[in-house]
Amino acid sequence: MDRTVGTGGRGLLARGGERTARRNLLFSVLSEHVGFSVWSLWSVMVLFMGPRYGVDPAGKFFLIGTATFVGALVRIPYTFAVARFGGRNWTVFSALLLLLPTGLAFAVMEPGTSYTTFVLVAALTGVGGGNFASSMTNINAFFPLRKKGWALGLNAGGGNVGVPVVQLVGLLVIGTAGAVHPRIVLGVYLPLIVVAAVCAALFMDNLAPVRNDTGAAKEAVRARHTWIVAFLYVGTFGSFIGYSFAFGLVLQTQFGRTPLQAASLTFAGPLLGSLVRPVGGSLADRHGGARITLWTFAAMAAATSVVIYASLIESLAVFLAGFIGLFVLSGLGNGSTYKMIPAIFLAQGHREGLAGEEAEAYGRRLSGAAMGLVGAVGALGGLGINLAFRQSFQASGTGTAAFAAFLVFYAACMGVTRAVYLRRPAAVPGTAEHVTEPEPRPGYAKV
Repeated sequence: MDRTVGTGGRGLLARGGERTARRNLLFSVLSEHVGFSVWSLWSVMVLFMGPRYGVDPAGKFFLIGTATFVGALVRIPYTFAVARFGGRNWTVFSALLLLLPTGLAFAVMEPGTSYTTFVLVAALTGVGGGNFASSMTNINAFFPLRKKGWALGLNAGGGNVGVPVVQLVGLLVIGTAGAVHPRIVLGVYLPLIVVAAVCAALFMDNLAPVRNDTGAAKEAVRARHTWIVAFLYVGTFGSFIGYSFAFGLVLQTQFGRTPLQAASLTFAGPLLGSLVRPVGGSLADRHGGARITLWTFAAMAAATSVVIYASLIESLAVFLAGFIGLFVLSGLGNGSTYKMIPAIFLAQGHREGLAGEEAEAYGRRLSGAAMGLVGAVGALGGLGINLAFRQSFQASGTGTAAFAAFLVFYAACMGVTRAVYLRRPAAVPGTAEHVTEPEPRPGYAKV
């Protein structure tokens, strides 16, 4: 059955389709949630990999880094897939694809399996990371600009919750069956994947303008703001996913926690970071995404300083306080940074001489395409974090050096945000056709 709906220039809500938009949002969250859980499976599997597996901490960081890397790369084709196949169609397919890495992990997760096999299976779980890009691109087109911060934040936050949920499942298994039964975790997710795919097939829609517009991706690639926001998203989402994957392993390696002790603490940070993501989007709706993003990076730098201090004095309590603060702040920053994308391209439409519905259509097209690219580059930040931890622990046995590098990066993100999006508003010269315009069009200061 073909479930394709149209939309006018102001988004589906403007046509009285709020129920349709919310229904698609709900089942998009479900599919993305399961995708995130599969993507982060190896942050849980490494907690089950005791001495019998013969994998050292550096090897475990490499496993989760491999999943992160592949998840970042596949976000680019996943973004384009929405335009090619339709949001509903691609959600069904991408959900069913999760059966492959989950089933293979179920088959090989035991002592005696070669490390190369573990790396290959971990790489396949990266397809779960791609679900975010296609989901955000699809949902972006269902809501007008005034609702995008809330809708995108809820969509992404609901997906991000998949990280702490799979970690909670791992905790439950370790606490009841012990740290020798990782297949139970995998067995829980196999039927959930099928449920997500069936729900998408029954209750989601293809949105005609998204499905038919394949040229926006090329324009988004050429737009410099795509890459500027991607850099900022490395600092927010890259931090969230990198810390989510590495948190339990850091606790085991640096503070000597057992698998059960690590699992009992690991889920708290990702859960809080996921829940506050819609708050970051809502704050950006009211106060501007760039302003919220700037203050978030400042606070992340302060929290990183606390973590460095805790590492130096070897205080687990202070370390946990600072690290959980980083999760919360990265969640806020995820919401505010993503809200910037549609606002930036709407402002860009005004700078190009467009107005009204034309400017909104321009912004919607480019922001939908840019979101997948931004998400892909941002996820690479998670790879950087895992590789930094791997190098830091190899060199000194602690993560202190890695956190020092993260502090420098957050300072750079602050500088870019302020320089590009928060300088004083400047008049933008009109085009030849609009030289008689009485009021200058705004720059990006209100993004």
